[in-house]
Amino acid sequence: MAPETPHAVAAPPHRSGERPSPEMAPDTPSAGERPVLAVVKDLFFVARIRETARLAGVPLAIARSADEVEAAIAGPRLVLLDLTGGFDYARVFDAAERAGVPVLAFTTHALARDTQPWHARCARVVTKETLTAELPSLLREGVAP
Repeated sequence: MAPETPHAVAAPPHRSGERPSPEMAPDTPSAGERPVLAVVKDLFFVARIRETARLAGVPLAIARSADEVEAAIAGPRLVLLDLTGGFDYARVFDAAERAGVPVLAFTTHALARDTQPWHARCARVVTKETLTAELPSLLREGVAP
């Protein structure tokens, strides 16, 4: 028996004017909905936020640096910020304030005092435990004005 060799399979031709469209999952957000920008480095929280956003039907973008925040800040309706991630917080907050995007930040009980100087620049600050418990509604509804 001869070994199989890889080969390309041509896509079926499309009718004139017809475009292939990807299958949309029921929880896929509408194209016009503005995303939440999660500024998080912790892989555990990135995975949790990404999966919760997918299940809630909320578009999500991830930024892992102040540069990425500045590049993406024009589009989101909410910034979800990890205050324990060691970011350049002055740049992140400055970018969010210039764009008029509210910041929902999270911290831990142990680091609440250390992160206190940034709390005043946030629309809301929660602990990681509260974030985990309320994440679906926070992603859908954001923070009250």
